[in-house]
Amino acid sequence: MNILVLVVLFFVISAGTAVVGLLTTWIDRKVTARVQYRLGPPWFQPFADVVKLLGKETIVPHAASKAAFLISPLIGLAGVSLVSFIIWLAIFDPTGSGFIGDLIVVIYLLILPALAMIFGGLASANPLASVGASREMKLALAYELPFILMIVVVLIKSGGTLSLGGLISAQQSGGVYVASISGLLALVVAILCTQAKLGQVPFDAAEAETELTGGILIEYSGTPLAVFKLTRAMLYLTVPMFTVVLLCGGIGSGWGIPLGILKYVGLLVAVVLIRNTNPRLRIEHAVKFFWGHVTAIAIIAVALAVLGNRLGIGWL
Repeated sequence: MNILVLVVLFFVISAGTAVVGLLTTWIDRKVTARVQYRLGPPWFQPFADVVKLLGKETIVPHAASKAAFLISPLIGLAGVSLVSFIIWLAIFDPTGSGFIGDLIVVIYLLILPALAMIFGGLASANPLASVGASREMKLALAYELPFILMIVVVLIKSGGTLSLGGLISAQQSGGVYVASISGLLALVVAILCTQAKLGQVPFDAAEAETELTGGILIEYSGTPLAVFKLTRAMLYLTVPMFTVVLLCGGIGSGWGIPLGILKYVGLLVAVVLIRNTNPRLRIEHAVKFFWGHVTAIAIIAVALAVLGNRLGIGWL
């Protein structure tokens, strides 16, 4: 594919991901408001918030490392934009796009938004931001282990395919992985890790407005804060769609498109329900939860996937 075409596609897909992601955050806020017997914001509120922040002054703390403070938001945005580009190319054209090993690239890129927030919080030289950055670092270390094990389940069931397009094609021809016991357990792990990657309750200790008054983002304002908010919104679409690709066969074409959208909506509903039915966990409890219960589920899923492959039992 021509380089110019790829560049144009990158910006189109990134812009589309941003728009849909912002609309998704509105749905989340609207549902949360209705659960709390509030009216909630209008549909354009997330867009208005970003535009308003883009027009505000950017204030850099006097003691902050200016370069790291300002570059960090761009690193996170670049990471999620590249992930969305790779995922949507694989969804649109499973056989003709992507490259061998793009799954590995996506795994690395998905950690960039969390690292960007950590670097930004530490660079701000604010004690509360440093506490938030410390919490975010521990949380990332906690959920990455079961997240990788969930991906190992997919690799086992696919015979070691490292291409997102290959995973989609394999599921379209042989059935989705979530239809098996190991795939279903992997989906549970993926939903919990998605909740943590999005920084949503009960895994929002890094910001914790009631404790740290914004925590990791306390010193950010103006355009850098808008970029962080936009990155979070794009993750609302990108991370669940990554799960759809890994375990649910992507979106497909024709009549498969509405079904693919329902898959994404189902994951979004799970995220919203978890957010509105759980209190915030202390960071040590979150780490124990991921390294204990969630990792145990992931290990069982890996064992069942290996057993199913050895015995030729598809439903395992």
